[in-house]
Amino acid sequence: MTATTIALVTGANKGIGFEVAAQLAARGMTVLLAARDAQRGEAAVARLRAVGADVHPLVLDVTDPAAIQAAAAHVADRHGHLDVLVNNAGISGHQAGEAPSTTRPELVREVFETNVVGVLMVTNAFLPLLRRAPAARIVNVSSGVGSMTHHTTPDHYMSRLLASAVYPPSKTALNALTIQYAKELGEDGILVNAAAPGGCATDFTKDLGLRITRTAADGAAIIVRLATLGPDGPTGGFFDDDGTVPW
Repeated sequence: MTATTIALVTGANKGIGFEVAAQLAARGMTVLLAARDAQRGEAAVARLRAVGADVHPLVLDVTDPAAIQAAAAHVADRHGHLDVLVNNAGISGHQAGEAPSTTRPELVREVFETNVVGVLMVTNAFLPLLRRAPAARIVNVSSGVGSMTHHTTPDHYMSRLLASAVYPPSKTALNALTIQYAKELGEDGILVNAAAPGGCATDFTKDLGLRITRTAADGAAIIVRLATLGPDGPTGGFFDDDGTVPW
């Protein structure tokens, strides 16, 4: 990875995405900080440029096919290739106490549209640029709650969480999608992995009523590690700070 390495991080104007952008820039990469809202994206870029980071704003709504294609065309015209894609944008669809039996189908569709279909659309739009890079990396930001093993192991705390038909299944589906991309892109030398950053004190978790001391920078570390894997690195895996997360 050199100073000419181009990285794109979706949903990066705050939280873990912002910290991923900061850490990749600190490694000498040119980072495209993608956000739905242009003003918020530009404000985040200004914060990073103030400390010398080579970061550029990119307006990108992962649920809008036209916006995705426009963003891909802009990157192609401006940079010609893409070395790292971090699919970080996601929503929780959190509804306190809403069991699968009472979940509204439209809520499931909304969350899957961002967390799964959005990843598919963004990845496919930028694949031509990733294929132009000598050793491209794709990191899909998942969650430990996407682990079916965690939810079905009696002594794991996740087995005692309230049942949900929304966010956990969306991350399980994202993990499955990660495997399929890894299978397809292995011949191209593109490594594709899912990351579980852990619960971090961000806007994403502020309404859960939990005491969380882990920072967004802490959560970004595993994502950055997977985004900078060497040629012998794994692909089609699911990882957190401690290593492999069971499916």
